[in-house]
Amino acid sequence: MSARNETPHKVNQTLGVKKCNGSWEEATENLTMVQVKQLAEEQKDRLTGADLYARSREIMGTCVSMRVKVEGFEPKEALKRMSEGEFSEHFS
Repeated sequence: MSARNETPHKVNQTLGVKKCNGSWEEATENLTMVQVKQLAEEQKDRLTGADLYARSREIMGTCVSMRVKVEGFEPKEALKRMSEGEFSEHFS
């Protein structure tokens, strides 16, 4: 299988960059929830989540290691807010 199908590569493609920054202090990349959902749908055969919500959380988990923000938040904060229902309009 090609590395071009891996989630990090797809995130980079979506952002239009070759490589993401190595630190949170310099991180400028940001995905919208719409982009996260698109990636989750594109990668559904490669992800383990049972539904779009769970697969989106997996994509956001990948963003943690890549230093990519989601909706302007660090991914861990975005995941917390997602659990609290902040992005529920995207998954109803």
